[in-house]
Amino acid sequence: MIPSALPELAQEDEMESRRHRVETTDGRSLDVIDAGEPTGPVVYYHHGTPASCLLAPEWVEDASRRGLRLISHSRPGYGGSDRLAGRTVGQVVSDVAAVLDHFGVGRFATWGVSGGGPHALACAALLPDRVAAAASISGGAPYGVEGLDWLEGMGEMNVQEFQTAISGDRAAVLAYADAMAEALRQAGPEQLAREMSTLLTPVDAAAVAGRFGAFLAASAAEGLARSGAGSADDDLAFVSPWGFEVGSITVPVQIWQGEQDLMVPAAHGAWLAARIPGAEAHLEPSLGHLTVAATRIGEVHAWLAGHL
Repeated sequence: MIPSALPELAQEDEMESRRHRVETTDGRSLDVIDAGEPTGPVVYYHHGTPASCLLAPEWVEDASRRGLRLISHSRPGYGGSDRLAGRTVGQVVSDVAAVLDHFGVGRFATWGVSGGGPHALACAALLPDRVAAAASISGGAPYGVEGLDWLEGMGEMNVQEFQTAISGDRAAVLAYADAMAEALRQAGPEQLAREMSTLLTPVDAAAVAGRFGAFLAASAAEGLARSGAGSADDDLAFVSPWGFEVGSITVPVQIWQGEQDLMVPAAHGAWLAARIPGAEAHLEPSLGHLTVAATRIGEVHAWLAGHL
């Protein structure tokens, strides 16, 4: 359910998108949104951490104007999607394939924001015969790689969260995520900003205070409605082997990263751009973590559409 505390956003989402349940090959059920032009070329969206398959109305409007069909699913453990404990980043491809097969879709393009960025790159690496192009928006790099101090430049909340994940104590990671879920489950934009205060540069604080903040709050509330398990599993997956090497990607890739980012510091984007063959880098001095997704998705859609 879309949080009733945000009726305007909920009503717009119901008008613009279609909800589905899709079964995976291993018997799980995924919560899926299908929006935009029903017969258009498919762009697959991977949500952030924590969040859900909800789509910002502006993204749907942009996709519709371009004749694109925008599809997303809540990753396992988020919202109405069944949990898959111990999942890796790379395992997302089997769920994406199940969703697209359900709709009879072959070729597609994809983008992911924040925690969704690595999952978009997984599709690019592991489904090269189906992926036309991929974009990572404010997405992280693999943990423990040479040439990147992974935690350097992160805000206090993220440092605490990922240090817990790096410790490998799965019970502690889940307890941390459940406490976060309790705090964010009923949060509106103002409370979301308070909870994220150590992660918000001024440009991102302005994004949360605006219309985009209502979407972020609704998506987090839906994703965490049952528990923090999805977020915990994400964190553990990010600091574990991803199941692929970014250097193996052969399809066109864009990397978007704001330099005013305390959630996924700009060094992550620079590292990815330098190591993904042929990657097109957009390292934006004036943007933060949230403001890339709030202001640049039209450019991303235009670039992806050019490869479909």
